[in-house]
Amino acid sequence: QVQLVESGGGLVQPGGSLRLSCAASGTILSIHTMGWYRQAPGKQRELVASITSIRDTNYADSVKGRFTISRDNAKNTVYLQMNSLKPEDTAVYYCNANVLSGATMRNMNYWGKGTLVTVSS
Repeated sequence: QVQLVESGGGLVQPGGSLRLSCAASGTILSIHTMGWYRQAPGKQRELVASITSIRDTNYADSVKGRFTISRDNAKNTVYLQMNSLKPEDTAVYYCNANVLSGATMRNMNYWGKGTLVTVSS
């Protein structure tokens, strides 16, 4: 089995910063794309940012220039540095990874349980 565990959420004032982390564990042969999604109350889950194993990145227009995604392949960990946070960034942030599992020998998509980010004064 593969597990993704997020950390780093919390309450921050507008204009502040937070750094989210997501560590993948289990029987992992390789991880292709890792990403962050978010879901605000009453809204659909949306892609925030993603990064491939060769570090090609993709960002939602709403976070370009403010958020930076990175990864440490040796640690199977992905990060999201969030700067200049706005109230509209408030959401549950979910980690996602496309993993080649050693248990199943298949590429499968995995999700973390989410971490809450609240931007409020």
